[in-house]
Amino acid sequence: MAVETERIPARRRWLGDRLAVLGERDFTLFFIGYTTSLLGSSMAPVAVAFAVLDGGGGGTGVGWVMAARILPVVLVLLAGGVIADRFGSRRLMLGSDVLRGLVQALFAVLLAAGHAPLWAMVALVAAWGVGEGLFMPAFGAIVPDLVRRRELLADGNTLLGLSRSVSTVAGPALAGLLTASQGPAAVLLIDAVTYGIGALALAGLRLPERPAADGDRASMVRELRVGWSEFAARPWLWITTAWMGLFNLLVWAPFLVLGPLTAQRELGGARAWGLVMGVYGAGAVVGGLLMLGRRPGRPLAAATAAGLGWALPSAALAVGASLPWVVVGALVAGLGSAVCGTLLNTTTQEWVPAELLGRLTSFGVLGAFVLGPLGLAAAGPLAERLGTGAVLLSGSVWQVAAGVVVLGVPAVRNRRWEEDPGH
Repeated sequence: MAVETERIPARRRWLGDRLAVLGERDFTLFFIGYTTSLLGSSMAPVAVAFAVLDGGGGGTGVGWVMAARILPVVLVLLAGGVIADRFGSRRLMLGSDVLRGLVQALFAVLLAAGHAPLWAMVALVAAWGVGEGLFMPAFGAIVPDLVRRRELLADGNTLLGLSRSVSTVAGPALAGLLTASQGPAAVLLIDAVTYGIGALALAGLRLPERPAADGDRASMVRELRVGWSEFAARPWLWITTAWMGLFNLLVWAPFLVLGPLTAQRELGGARAWGLVMGVYGAGAVVGGLLMLGRRPGRPLAAATAAGLGWALPSAALAVGASLPWVVVGALVAGLGSAVCGTLLNTTTQEWVPAELLGRLTSFGVLGAFVLGPLGLAAAGPLAERLGTGAVLLSGSVWQVAAGVVVLGVPAVRNRRWEEDPGH
């Protein structure tokens, strides 16, 4: 009995050490609100797509609506970084949640009333995209303010990443059920409510507010130039950003486009592809859990090594592997995505001064994702010309080769937590 009574407290301490970040009042409040709103926003795209189809928009209409969401995000990201640095992330995120909540509520009302033409859907989704583009850099900049104990920052990013992974799996599944039974308007109304919960959580944070801008402030263009100079002065940051941007262009975008096509032709259809993506999401959840309480000595090297796993599912599809091998590749890729994302976010938050974090985050997000739409558009035509397997395999080879090159850069390979964050 004595052995058992000693084991129980030890297990509790093990779990408590890894969840200690939830003892931070502001982080926990934000985590609850963010997770709730994230679940709603992961449900909304399914509802919007079926709203367009139900309205007779067809595939072309869905494409217009998807583009209307992505384009504003890209256009306002940099402005969001400047605003976050100038006025504070909390204010910008609060305004973004309110804007997106109102947009989704109006969208739901129009659908319920039967007065939602395609142009109105495009306009509403574009406004939704503006809110998302403003939220992203502010989100990256606020996390260090929520976690007062720096040694817990990686755990905070891990838990937020877990929220994203779980919502990616659960949100679309739940949206499919609700859309089929209650209609798209109900899902969008739920999304509006979740944004309201997120806004209430932000309003309850006890963070120091930055002073409002005055007449002596530099222009937004000037502040962007300063941000770009600071971004370019950090090789570890722009190299990893370029690596992620080319990954999205050459690996992930073709995988998302050609993966379902390959599954339809060779693996058994939509059910097989759903299994692959579900296991990828599960791998990300497991990877996040494994990251709790861990800080590799060389975080950028560990992040880059973890990112090599993204090559596996594309390679498995390219060589005509059976479904179990594709699923194993997706699992490894999901694990690596959680490790890589957590470490890249944490290093940026720890090594970039607070007054620059919004702008440098916006440059990082823009660089990582701006080429993604081009990859999505080019994957199909390239596959028709070169073959699906060739496109997928070239992406896998690129991911491995690029990872080796990035690991060979001293600014990435040798960088440690304790180094001076000023360079």
